[in-house]
Amino acid sequence: MIKWAGRILAIIGGGHLTLGMWFSRASYGDWLSLQLWGHWRDDTPAAHHFWGNPAGFGLPLLLVGLLVLWMDRRGLTPPAFLAWTVLAWSVVLAVIAEPTPAPVLVVAAVLLLCGIRRAATPATPAPEHKPTSELNGV
Repeated sequence: MIKWAGRILAIIGGGHLTLGMWFSRASYGDWLSLQLWGHWRDDTPAAHHFWGNPAGFGLPLLLVGLLVLWMDRRGLTPPAFLAWTVLAWSVVLAVIAEPTPAPVLVVAAVLLLCGIRRAATPATPAPEHKPTSELNGV
């Protein structure tokens, strides 16, 4: 569950960043010529593209997904606050802005929470097997 949650978060974050940067390519000139300096709050397409893409949630979400995968590969359980934060954030996104992949983020956060809970539950040890000779009194 944890692995799938990490994959979903990384794919949505990477996809958002990649597609957003592709659709914002007309604004690269303004960004690189520092047109946003002093005008970062202005209502311009370049400012909208900047705050929605390189300064948006795609890169942090990609990093959270990659961190979850990294921790899973090393047998570490991600902290529950990470899953709860992603869940709260994605529920707000799903309610406010549709259609978006935010409901898929909700699923990823729930998977992450379930995986964390499963990892925290101690496994019951297997019953100890005695050799047949001990059972027969031989």
